Amino acid sequence: MSAVFNFTFVPWFRSVAPYIHKFRHQTFVIGLTGEAIAAGKLQSIVQDLALIQAMGVKIVLVHGFRPQVNEQLHAKGHAAKYSHGIRITDSIALDCAQEAAGQLRYEIEAAFSQGLPNTPMAGATVRVLSGNFITARPVGIVDGVDFQHSGVVRKVDVAGITRTLDMGALVLLSPFGFSPTGEAFNLAMEEVATSVAVALQADKLIFLSEIPGIRMHPEAPASEDNPIDTELSLADAQALLARLPRALLPTDTGFYLQHCAKACKGGVARSHIIPFAVDGSLLLEIYVHDGIGTMVVDEKLEELREATPDDVGGILQLIEPFEKDGTLVKRSRTTIERDIDHYTIIEHDGVIFGCAALHPYPEAKTGEMAALTVSPQSQSQGDGEKLLKRIEQRARAMGLESIFVLTTRTMHWFLKRGFQPVDPDWLPEARKRKYNWDRRSQVLVKKL
Repeated sequence: MSAVFNFTFVPWFRSVAPYIHKFRHQTFVIGLTGEAIAAGKLQSIVQDLALIQAMGVKIVLVHGFRPQVNEQLHAKGHAAKYSHGIRITDSIALDCAQEAAGQLRYEIEAAFSQGLPNTPMAGATVRVLSGNFITARPVGIVDGVDFQHSGVVRKVDVAGITRTLDMGALVLLSPFGFSPTGEAFNLAMEEVATSVAVALQADKLIFLSEIPGIRMHPEAPASEDNPIDTELSLADAQALLARLPRALLPTDTGFYLQHCAKACKGGVARSHIIPFAVDGSLLLEIYVHDGIGTMVVDEKLEELREATPDDVGGILQLIEPFEKDGTLVKRSRTTIERDIDHYTIIEHDGVIFGCAALHPYPEAKTGEMAALTVSPQSQSQGDGEKLLKRIEQRARAMGLESIFVLTTRTMHWFLKRGFQPVDPDWLPEARKRKYNWDRRSQVLVKKL
């Protein structure tokens, strides 16, 4: 039993090491819904946050309290009121919000303070600091509706939060803001988390939400044929939001997505929507390659896009040196022009710095990734990784179950990214007929 455990644990732990190194000293803003706390998930989430912080990540935790405020209102015989997807905070609702926030802060601080032996918190010393880091202004009157004590973020005290994080503390924010006159405003957790992430230029914004992420076909029901889309470009997220109805409820597809898109537009490199219902979802999203929810990535449309006929010359210029030294098989202009819609390119300031093609074999539910090329000027900057991810996205969208490559010199790069070697006889019949046995290319496959 011990040998089996070692066999699985050691390679797993080694596989997460690159992510531990990558995220050390980075800043993550976590949006924790009140629903997650109401569902009894606080203890496990706190344990995971303490572990993530122990690995060198700076954390700002913004908690929500939607169900807790509604519960307080119900106990007082007062109905919860909403308009435009925003709570109308009258004086009674403001009192309830303050009570709920005080109770939740107490519970969260207590959870971070536990340190019993033989528990995940043993030896953890997480200092939790809160403060008046958010300046707010009133929502005011919108379409004739007076939102009273509901507010929106006006300013984030970046210097104060940064100093607190640099002290090694976890910053805990309630969805409240204060005006220069000392008036308190009830804010939306999602807006606070997004505003703080943008102001800090955080490396990640993560929402622990009621929904598992964004599905490949958001309008269709959840099923095995409609899995979670693990990565959306900012452009794709904005296009999806444009065709979805306005999101007013947290369970609406676009509710968290609109905040993720806003964060990415504001300079946050990656925003995530993950389910609080899955135990360890934070660890799975951060430290496992494909994650568990949906990640919105800030990739400018002009940098990573599908190729057009105007790009043929730039692609030829890019791949020519690699054809000459034998790294790539030679392709004629006619071949590239014919297959141009198969190509994805990366360009900077109008110059093509990387390309890759996906040639599908639908009958075998697979596709060949070919001509993966990155200019020597931009190698080691992650462009190859970006191209691979986009090719994987395109393959999934076509319903393919795997992609394969033929290579003679770059085998190890693909092995490190989840490809496995197979015999050339594995190839689809149509591709096997074109296989060059003299070149003796290695065939590597990655399941999607």
